Amino acid sequence: MTMKQEPALAEVLLKPLVELALTEDLGRRGDVTSQATIPADMQAQLQIKARQAGVICGMDLARLSFALIDAEIEFIAHVHDGETVEAGTVLAIVRGNARNLLTAERTALNFMTHLSGIATDTKKIVDSVAEYPAQITCTRKTIPGLRIVQKYAVRCGGGRNHRLGLDDAILIKDNHIAIAGDIKTAIKQAQDFAGHLIPIEVEVDTLAQLEQALDAGVSLVLLDNMAPEILLQAVAMCQGRAKTEASGGITPETVQAVAKTGVDFIAMGYLTHSTTALDIGLDFSA
Repeated sequence: MTMKQEPALAEVLLKPLVELALTEDLGRRGDVTSQATIPADMQAQLQIKARQAGVICGMDLARLSFALIDAEIEFIAHVHDGETVEAGTVLAIVRGNARNLLTAERTALNFMTHLSGIATDTKKIVDSVAEYPAQITCTRKTIPGLRIVQKYAVRCGGGRNHRLGLDDAILIKDNHIAIAGDIKTAIKQAQDFAGHLIPIEVEVDTLAQLEQALDAGVSLVLLDNMAPEILLQAVAMCQGRAKTEASGGITPETVQAVAKTGVDFIAMGYLTHSTTALDIGLDFSA
């Protein structure tokens, strides 16, 4: 089974990430192991293979990892990002200079295993709440420098993105409210600043705060760390007044209980900070 293919990220966005990763790995002397053990002119063919079933993500990053080491390496993709595969599936064949293939190996696999793990776990969570209206979203809890590809992996797994950065939207959180003085003041100042193009979301911790936010005219509320029974009441209060998003330590074990409350969105930092890498290897093909 395959998922709807997510539009690929532009290479100009991916290249700096791969260059940084390769530079980190090459160090000052390059791949001394391959230089020491493999003749300089030896050619080889290897297979990138899934050792677990899952959703694949990071094919372009893998391709670039080899291309930036050696532009003559041939990378033949057999699957696309967002495709669900079984264990043992050959994802790509790479052929060219043997030293250079092995030099790029770890960088290519690091991207693929990490991002495929995010996509795979996202799909599992999305599938687990498919009978409810809630949509699964990620957060800004990402590894510095990798946000754009981690959020892309979430989309490949069927999830949605929350803010990509601080400039996407206004999200008034507890510290903004505390420093502004109260929730009503914070919302009013945000509305005066935003104009008609910047969306505003307000985080609330209690039903009393929620009522104040709704009275101020917000259209999206973040219901933070609320137990399912409180979420039920919050959703009822918001009917016809605002969209609802639940957040706060939600895991694969607790997400169904949250979805049952009828919230519109479920924000999960788990998707980008706690998922498990998918086992993918690079195997020599004689």
